Amino acid sequence: MPARAKKSTKKFEKNHLKDAIEKRKDVAKIKQRQQIKTKKQARNAADKARAPDDEDKPAVPTKANGSAAADLSKMSVDDFFQGGFDLPEQKTKGKKAVKTKEVAQKTGKRKREDEDDELDDSVPEKGSPFASEDEMGSNPEDGLEAHQDDLDALAEKDPEFYKYLKENDAELLDFGEDADLAEVDQLSEEEEVPKKKRKKSKDKKEVQQEAEDDESEVTTAMVRKWKTAMVEQHSLRAMRQTVLAFRAAAYVNSDDDKEHKYSISSPDVYNELLLTALEHVPKVLSHHLPAKESSSGKVRIATDSKKYRTLTPLLKSHSASIHHLLENLSDAPTMKMTLLCLIPLLPYLLSFKKVLKNLIKTTVHIWSDTSTDEATRITAFMLIRRLAVISDASLREAVLKSTYQGFVQGSRITNIHTLPGINLMKNSAAELWGLDPNIGYTTGFTYIRQLAVHLRTSITHPTKDSYKTIYNWQYTHSLDFWSRVLSTHCSNPLLKSPSASPLHPLIYPLVQITLGALRLIPTPTYFPLRFHLTRSLLRVSRTTSTYIPLAPALLEVLSSPDLSKPPKPSTLPPLDFSVALRVPKSYLRTRIYQDGLGQQVQELLAEFFGCWAKHIAFPELIIPPTVALKRWLRTASSLPSKGNKSATNRAEREGKGNKNAKLNASISLLLQKLSANAQYVEGHRASVSFGPSDRQGVDDFLRDVPVEETPLGAFVDGSRKQREEKERLLSESRREDEARRARGEKEDRDRDADMEMLDGVEEDEEEDVDEEGNASEEDEDD
Repeated sequence: MPARAKKSTKKFEKNHLKDAIEKRKDVAKIKQRQQIKTKKQARNAADKARAPDDEDKPAVPTKANGSAAADLSKMSVDDFFQGGFDLPEQKTKGKKAVKTKEVAQKTGKRKREDEDDELDDSVPEKGSPFASEDEMGSNPEDGLEAHQDDLDALAEKDPEFYKYLKENDAELLDFGEDADLAEVDQLSEEEEVPKKKRKKSKDKKEVQQEAEDDESEVTTAMVRKWKTAMVEQHSLRAMRQTVLAFRAAAYVNSDDDKEHKYSISSPDVYNELLLTALEHVPKVLSHHLPAKESSSGKVRIATDSKKYRTLTPLLKSHSASIHHLLENLSDAPTMKMTLLCLIPLLPYLLSFKKVLKNLIKTTVHIWSDTSTDEATRITAFMLIRRLAVISDASLREAVLKSTYQGFVQGSRITNIHTLPGINLMKNSAAELWGLDPNIGYTTGFTYIRQLAVHLRTSITHPTKDSYKTIYNWQYTHSLDFWSRVLSTHCSNPLLKSPSASPLHPLIYPLVQITLGALRLIPTPTYFPLRFHLTRSLLRVSRTTSTYIPLAPALLEVLSSPDLSKPPKPSTLPPLDFSVALRVPKSYLRTRIYQDGLGQQVQELLAEFFGCWAKHIAFPELIIPPTVALKRWLRTASSLPSKGNKSATNRAEREGKGNKNAKLNASISLLLQKLSANAQYVEGHRASVSFGPSDRQGVDDFLRDVPVEETPLGAFVDGSRKQREEKERLLSESRREDEARRARGEKEDRDRDADMEMLDGVEEDEEEDVDEEGNASEEDEDD
């Protein structure tokens, strides 16, 4: 039983071991290059020194058992070429070649003073994971065998450290990724045929089967035979052949110089091979290496077994082929099928972090591409979410960071066509931050701080274009995304209070950044951006029960000249505030823009006060905004105040008032609903028996009453339903217009094709007539 590790050893493994391994790997690579360079220089110097003395001597003996021919290590390059490319024969014993042992010069080793510091050697040893090809020997098989022997010795001597390497850097222990995967056949023979029933000599049928498998051209019969073997027998041999053929199919159109065992020339064979490999390879793997999933979502696979070590090159090769295929696919159904078939392979790839990070980047790119269809993007997100659930903390953090970066890149262009896809990204990605709230808090804090740095730089170092880093779609969508994250995971009804979520401390900095960006440029040109950010804060306030003072920002819009002065006539179409950040100059001070602003302000004020329609302090909350609204309404409508008709007449003579009855009526209706809701709350508040110091009683006030039963809540709910119905009708009409336009374009293309075909037929007829005329003239001449 191994001795128990010291506390300092555990602390070092936890905090510094990974960095130390990476540093040693870098140092080992540098030492390798230096040693190789030194060896080459010494070898070249020896060749030059020996060349004058060896001019009169024969370069290589012609005998098969010559001593010079038996030792290539002492032969110079010139001697080798002068010998006519004669290779020395190896001593054979039976059918196997016996390799001559060479005493290699040991370089770069130093004595180990302590057994606990066995990995502290800065110079790589022969056979170590960092050793070069020259140190492993001229034969790569000998190097791989030595590599495996050293790993086995490490597993026996220090099993805890070997287990750590297996879990955190399995790629260091794996090699031969691009090999022919021949060991899989041996493992398949051991599984399919018992040892007692194995024959020493192969039957003719087996020889014929191996000959068919070695054919380079893949046929439909071969694919079907592999499929049958994988379905009925779970054959690893058939899976190996399928993986090799699939690798050739994945790189069929690539320009690399890789040589593949198989080749595919038929589209039907390519399609069937693709379906077979994607569908049945995961099933065979799950049969031989079943994955056990715990209730918490953690997946365990026997990575210490011989099967897993043998199948590791196959897994890496197959995942690399799928990754290359995903990067070059353009067909949506095929891409969706590939992503679906990749999900069962994720548990087997958890040890290969480099492979998984490449897959994450490609999958996130598919998910964030607004030109991809919705079903494929949802499938890509399912893969991302599955990986985030079963992975460890480091991989989960990489998934979150890649997802956020992909979202920011995909939200650069926002219009009426890409907006649904961007909302899909926001809603789906927000779910990932709740899988591990601690890692979600770390990444969220990092990116929210980055947004704060951009805002502070724009305020403290103002330039002509400094505001453009804030007033753009990516920054606006980022703030809206984090509002969705916090509103999703800080309002869990299972929590005792919203503050129980680790993400709750991020609410305050996000609100402060959003309010700062909202008032950065308080001009009517950027009122649409203000409305977007106000909706983000309303979402946070409504779901987390956090009071955010949004009424002053909306009342500033009412006091602007665009809403308090008479508008200019215009024939422009209505402005779509959902896809606008800034207003064109042609819309400013126009009637159509004034109507849109009034509708947005009335809607957002109603939504803001609707969040607190059941609160016991609602009558006191609306006093300042009500006073401001009544004052603005009196000025905008030029209504006479009590006992002061001369002031009103003077305002009319000076041209004050917006003369917009529709806008003023909407604000007046909002004031009526606020007053009615205040009376409703006061009526219920008159019967309570607790005081303001009773916090629990204040929180439970009207808790069981639905907000739709309050006067203001019913008004807000009805207005929301009307807007949703209007948006639905607009989207349907937009889709019909696009379909009609597409049909018209198709008819135009068909018409043009028909006209081209008719022109071709007429030209052929004219040529035939000309030929007949020329022929008749020749006959007459004859």
